Amino acid sequence: MTDSKKRVIITGASGVLGTAVRNAFNASEHFDVVALSFTQTGNDLTPLDLLRQDEVDRVFKDSKPHWVIHCAAERRPDVAEKNPEATRQLNAAVPAHLASLAKALGYTLVYISTDYVFDGTSPPYTPAAQTNPLQLYGKTKCAGEEAVLSVDGAKVVVLRVPVLYGPAPKNSDSAVNILLDVVQDQSGKTYNMDHFATRYPTNVIDIANFLVRLTDYKNPIPPILHYSSDEPYTKYEMCLVFARLLRLPHAHIIPDDTEPVGATTRPKNTQLYTRETEDLSVEGGLGLTGFEEWWEEHVKA
Repeated sequence: MTDSKKRVIITGASGVLGTAVRNAFNASEHFDVVALSFTQTGNDLTPLDLLRQDEVDRVFKDSKPHWVIHCAAERRPDVAEKNPEATRQLNAAVPAHLASLAKALGYTLVYISTDYVFDGTSPPYTPAAQTNPLQLYGKTKCAGEEAVLSVDGAKVVVLRVPVLYGPAPKNSDSAVNILLDVVQDQSGKTYNMDHFATRYPTNVIDIANFLVRLTDYKNPIPPILHYSSDEPYTKYEMCLVFARLLRLPHAHIIPDDTEPVGATTRPKNTQLYTRETEDLSVEGGLGLTGFEEWWEEHVKA
């Protein structure tokens, strides 16, 4: 690695967000990137099981990072409920260890968290708002936040983001992209689509580019930042956008505005208040892309 460059480790670098973050840092000539992945190899990915602390310690000490962008997580609420202990380990225990390493090695840890740490009853939520997650996924991410912020002397930033979309190997890799498959399924199958919860779908490329700019920020960074689009959609409304862009009928998609119940209940509206992030005046600001604008170009490609 070149000493004149900032050294960055990205965990979960083969996921939808992690890939965008890796591409953004690699596109800059100012960084040496170590991209970690548990599930994939190749494409300059370094295989690493983050649950093996001895291996993590070795890689991080050898890499001597200035920044660590921690994207790795169990992000699927349904899977989290089925594997609670594994989810707690990945979403809470791993970031706690990375924060302890941040203190020991002197790097800045950016822990990617979620709007699901909130219960959705009183939006918009400021960074200082009281957390109250409704399901296990949100609870483990909230535990991860508390763990990393509790390490005295560690440089840590919690970056909360909402539901994400963007380039993905498979549409099923994103809770937003998968809706394209629903719209394109003209087989006669019908879908009940959530028209209860308001979401703020945010592009992973925008987040990745913001993170690159954040590493050049010279002033102190608050311990919790929010990054989110301000465009509200239910999943049903996203489907309507895709149907229009693809010029496909959507009568097979039935809006469902009933409040969901059960272990994986989604909150109604967890809008993240981003004024504090905007007020940092990071070069380029939030740099948000319009939802319909991006998809119009993407579906043409």
